[in-house]
Amino acid sequence: MANILAVGVATIDWVQVVGEYPAVDTELRAREQHLWRGGNATNTLVVLSQLGHTCSWLGTLADDAFADIICRDLDQYNIDYSLSHRVPGSVSPSSHILLSSATGSRNIVHYRDLRELESADARNIDFTKWDWVHFEGRNVAETALLMKQLREHAPSITISLELEKPREDIEQLFEYPDVLLCSRAFASAHGHDSAESFLKTMQAGLSSNPELICAWGEHGAFLMQDNGECLAVPASEPANVIDTRAAGDVFNAAYIDARLLGESPQRSVAKACKLAGYKCGHQGLDGLVE
Repeated sequence: MANILAVGVATIDWVQVVGEYPAVDTELRAREQHLWRGGNATNTLVVLSQLGHTCSWLGTLADDAFADIICRDLDQYNIDYSLSHRVPGSVSPSSHILLSSATGSRNIVHYRDLRELESADARNIDFTKWDWVHFEGRNVAETALLMKQLREHAPSITISLELEKPREDIEQLFEYPDVLLCSRAFASAHGHDSAESFLKTMQAGLSSNPELICAWGEHGAFLMQDNGECLAVPASEPANVIDTRAAGDVFNAAYIDARLLGESPQRSVAKACKLAGYKCGHQGLDGLVE
């Protein structure tokens, strides 16, 4: 198995499960309440750890009690966070999530006042110990410096980049990754109503030739092939949709795992769709691989 580093955020997720979403200006009793660690990068690592890989996280941590909850959860999955930085006087980022038991969908309100990771934080890190480094597409200027530093000091390492939300100047990051993992929301924010049109536009605008994948929810996922054709892979739907939270992070983890095991991009997308679909019928990430 491989050594994997993920660069991004960790959060506290307050999850309330409701029968259905409340109407405006009404009160509703939750059926369940959970306090979970969240964040795209760490969610992806939790899955990769369960798949047998050695995982490390690089990001920032607050110095409050919630950061200790984050660390205990990472400890549970043997994820090394020793490289991450505690920021004095800060508050852990939090997401308040309403999860509908009727549809498995979720609404999220996010709060963040913790500074992002800066390239200077990673100045003395030896990146050659990892086989794969996965980045969240955020904090663009500093992430670009980190990616450039990584390419210069460890050119053989595979780099993947998650494009979940539109960010100003995020195109600065596109020249570095070997794999671009794009979301439907990212494509839609750039004016595309189909994965095929989005991926063709992306491919035409790139100076490099990364693997281009776009997950499209219940419609599966799409892979841009070297011949310019867009390959559609159907979704794997669970019998009952229970929890769609972090399904994209699971998809990314499964794709990374399959590629590290030597699977083709096409086969890797199929495996990613299968595990992401299974996750939608499974609450949380614990025991997901089993």
